Amino acid sequence: MSNAVTQVSAAPSAQALQHFEAGFAFETDCWDTHDALQQENPGFVLVDARSPAHFERGHVPGAVNIPHGKIIESRLAKYPESTLFVVYCAGPHCNGAARAAVRLARLGRPVKLMAGGITGWRDEGFELATGTDHD
Repeated sequence: MSNAVTQVSAAPSAQALQHFEAGFAFETDCWDTHDALQQENPGFVLVDARSPAHFERGHVPGAVNIPHGKIIESRLAKYPESTLFVVYCAGPHCNGAARAAVRLARLGRPVKLMAGGITGWRDEGFELATGTDHD
């Protein structure tokens, strides 16, 4: 019996492996980000790509606020060219993190998106910080 799941065959294992492993070059998740932030040097700058007002109401502790529309070379000048940026926004319903990732990539900066954003962070049971920590 055919259904929407079985109608198209699964990719061969080697192709599936290549596809899913490649995804880790573009994204990370909230759990791994939280775990890395517990280290003295997590190896990346966490960027909240939302507006300053949203950032002040609640953001991932340790994040800097650079709204996606404000990501320009002069704003990044204090970071070495090799700095990895991990970006997030409100959650799966928001494309601010993807917009931030595009801007960073256009500037030649390494970037990953934190899947889930604030929604995913809270779903994992992690706390938010409030106030200002703008870049």
